[in-house]
Order: sequence, then structure tokens, then C-alpha cells
Amino acid sequence: NLSGRRERPFVKLNCAASPLGLLESELFGHEKGAFTGAVAQKTGRFELADKGTLFLDEVGDIPLELQAKLLRVLQEQEFERLGSNYTHRVDVRVIAATHRDLAAMVKQGTFREDLYYRLKVFPVPVPALRQRTEDIPKLVWHFAALHAKKMNKRIDEIPPDVMDALVEYRWPGNVRELENFIERAVILSPHAVLRAPIGELEPFAAPQNATAPVGGLAEVERDHILRVLDASNWVVGGRNGAAARLGMKRTSLVYRMRKLRISRPPAWRSKAAAVGAGDD
Repeated sequence: NLSGRRERPFVKLNCAASPLGLLESELFGHEKGAFTGAVAQKTGRFELADKGTLFLDEVGDIPLELQAKLLRVLQEQEFERLGSNYTHRVDVRVIAATHRDLAAMVKQGTFREDLYYRLKVFPVPVPALRQRTEDIPKLVWHFAALHAKKMNKRIDEIPPDVMDALVEYRWPGNVRELENFIERAVILSPHAVLRAPIGELEPFAAPQNATAPVGGLAEVERDHILRVLDASNWVVGGRNGAAARLGMKRTSLVYRMRKLRISRPPAWRSKAAAVGAGDD
């Protein structure tokens, strides 16, 4: 909203949705007769976004042979349409997004290093959903209301056990998986209470056995968390709490403690009560 481009065009393109030939035409446009099927002149997305913003979604899916042309327009702000020698100059702000690990692709030779650094002017990493569990309840309510409206339903209540299950699940498919799950839950809900198939979620798919042994990497992780908790006087949150020392969010650490069956020793509980410590 602070940008001078606020009132200018905002043009978007999913780079994974078009094959190589069509993708180049989508980006830069083409002249009539430039290729079979080019029956008319076409204006590309860069030209449409002149003085505005171009959003390139899934930029990691751009083929290697097209990356050099994209690099040129990012650096020089100029390009030619397919089938033309006339150079067009544009002033475009580019925002790019990808789910791929571009740094790894550079090492593998499938993504140009110079283009990678040109796109990395102002990176905005988006943490996985499991790393920002405090966002899950808001997203659940949002998607429930969204899909209920589409299905001419109302969702006024989400049971606490359902919300707890959604918060504790790791969501390997991130927000898309969460939205699809909530859509299915709305379909299954005949009344205003969300009926979610939480049995499909991994932490609830198998019976929980409180006496099951913890081994391997989980044992190492458990020991490490216990040492940090002990050094933090069993304070989980706050600037000097265990979560901050581990570089984790408080909610993430609480989830890991619950999964690894870590609880505060009785002696620490008594001490905390005696000195009037908080919930942490």
C-alpha cells in the first residue's frame, strides 16, 4: 500500500501451468505467425504489467532454456516478443514464489545461479504450517466459513478435541492439505457443528501407548529437550525459556514435549507453586 505501484496493474502467472512454448509466449507475447497457431498478435504478461507488478507463481518450474530470457528482462527490463526483433522496454516489479528449494536446484544445475541471486533480492520465507501452529485455528475457522458458504451451510462450532487434533497434526501438505481436509469436514457435517474425520490424522490414527519405549533419534531429541528444560528451570516460554533456547515456537515445543511424553517433574511443580511461577 505504500508503493507507487499500488494503483497499477497486478498481473499473475503460474509458471507450472504452461508448457515451454506457451510459457514463453505468456511471458513475452508473440507476433502473428510466429508459430503454428499464432493467428493474432499477443501481448505478454511483462507488457501487461508495465509500471505495475508481475507475480510469477512456481518460478522454480521455469525450464532452464527459458531462464536466460527471464534473467535478461529482470536485469535490463527489456525483451522481444516471439517472432519480432523489436525490443520492448518495461518497468515491472516482479514477485516470485516457489515451493522448490532453489539453492539445491542451483547445485544440481537445474536452476541458473545468476537468476537465483537476481530473484533473491528480498526473500520472504514462509514457514511450514507445522512451524506456526498458532495460525491453524484462524485458518480452520476461515476455511470452515468459506466452504460452508459455498455449500449453503453454517458452521458455528468446532469441538475442542477436533481443534486440538488439527493443531497437533504436522500437515505435510501445508495449507492446501488443511483446506482440503476442512472442506471434507464441512461436507460431512449435517448441522452447525464441524464433524471432522480426525481419525485420518497421523497422531490419532494409531492408539497412543503411554508406556511405549522411545528409541533412536527420538530418544536423543528427548534427552536434549530435557537438558534444555532443566537449564531453563522448566520455563517453556519467554525470552529465556526453553523454546527460545531451542530456536522453536512455544507451541511447537509443547507439541514435541507431549509427543515425547515429557512432563514437569513433581519436584519442579512443587517449587513452581511455592514461588508463584506462571503456567510455563
